[in-house]
Amino acid sequence: MTELDEVADGEYTAVVDSIEDGLATVFFEQDGTEVGHAIIDATELPEDAQHADAILSVTVEAGAIVAADYRPETTATRKDAAQSRFDRLSSRPPSDEDS
Repeated sequence: MTELDEVADGEYTAVVDSIEDGLATVFFEQDGTEVGHAIIDATELPEDAQHADAILSVTVEAGAIVAADYRPETTATRKDAAQSRFDRLSSRPPSDEDS
């Protein structure tokens, strides 16, 4: 099962949003901008990329992923950046009493 009809042929950065019941929700980016998403059979992804937040380089042709390369370093970098943003946003600003 592949729903890539709305994703044009080309090379993309793919981000696995979630995997449920064997189906992966994947967002496609070019030059840092989201250009589409699809729900695909998780087995179309490399085995080590079959988890949420996995980052891949993919090639789409004729509505199908014809090449997919898992990027563990990019996955870790994005995860660390997201955690840092969360930590900054969740920390309580100092109050007047803390001075």
